[in-house]
Amino acid sequence: MKLLAIGAHPDDLEIYMFGTLAAACARGDEVHLVVATDGAGGGALPPAELRRVRREEATAAAATLGTTPTFLDFPDGALVADARLVDALTQVVRDSAADLVLTHAPNDYHRDHRVLSDAIRIAASFAAPIAWADTLMGTGFLPTHLVDVSSHFEAKRRAIRAHASQEPERFVAMAEQLNGFRSAQANAPAGFAEAYRFEPSYPFVDIRDLLPPPPKVRPVTDRRRGTPPVGG
Repeated sequence: MKLLAIGAHPDDLEIYMFGTLAAACARGDEVHLVVATDGAGGGALPPAELRRVRREEATAAAATLGTTPTFLDFPDGALVADARLVDALTQVVRDSAADLVLTHAPNDYHRDHRVLSDAIRIAASFAAPIAWADTLMGTGFLPTHLVDVSSHFEAKRRAIRAHASQEPERFVAMAEQLNGFRSAQANAPAGFAEAYRFEPSYPFVDIRDLLPPPPKVRPVTDRRRGTPPVGG
């Protein structure tokens, strides 16, 4: 299948959904990566230099998946869900022929993330279902789907660290905490999972076969009765 992942900034795909992208590539999916803004507002370097550096970092991270990201180059910190952005995203969805779109949740912490989420909802329309990635540290997010990224988490760490201009260790630590917690929610406390939310919208009602597999169901024993495992 074809998977389209769209992030607002040059390191968002790595922080929010890189494990899922790596799992998709491992099963043979065609993965398309898109970065909406130029990243020029995310650091102390002069904007032109930071734009170049962050593009190089995102390109290096994507290369570990055997792909190259598309940069839409909208101004960092100033995304607006207007016709220009919607038209650009519509073209991206059309060109990728995506079976599934991954992007930011509409209630994530950054305004660019929220604007992008709104614009993609319009752009994808009848073309593809949309799954929202977890919010930063899971705040206000209620998952409907989990993807087991345990075997790809070291690749995720490396991809985040490719963004040296962004003090990446803080995001590595956040990802370890959040993805470890999401896995523990599925009774897999030693693993890592990325969470998504899907809200059915005609004609798309079920995306379970489109995402890589969730954590395996592990048995839970009823200790009061000493009975065999009853579920997970």
